Amino acid sequence: MSPVIPLPEASGLLPKWQLLVAVMAVFNTAQNFATLKLTRRIYDRVPEHLVTPLQARTFAIWTLTSAVVRFYAAYHINEKVVYDMALFTYLLAFGHFSSELLIFRTAKLNAGVISPVIVSTTSLIWMFRQYDFYVKG
Repeated sequence: MSPVIPLPEASGLLPKWQLLVAVMAVFNTAQNFATLKLTRRIYDRVPEHLVTPLQARTFAIWTLTSAVVRFYAAYHINEKVVYDMALFTYLLAFGHFSSELLIFRTAKLNAGVISPVIVSTTSLIWMFRQYDFYVKG
């Protein structure tokens, strides 16, 4: 029998969203450890030799750290500190991808970039709007 991750018990869809995004981030982490292919699709405005295995592994650990925080938030969504930490992971992701697009110009708007921008933006808006519902007091 394979292990099954139980769904978060807190009400609403936000805890389940946190779990889904965390699971997706774990797969993205594995991809970053395994190959440079998708990482190079994100940072496609720089020469290929600048997207190195070291950079991909660093990106993988950053992604895995975010996944751990979001996974924990899925099951502890009503705890202010956990909620705030999860919210900040999305703010950092939005800041990173936005700055790579608009300031550093190492990326262009493609599927590799638009996906995390949509997830981080949607999550930030959702979490700001639902803050008082999940975080009491």
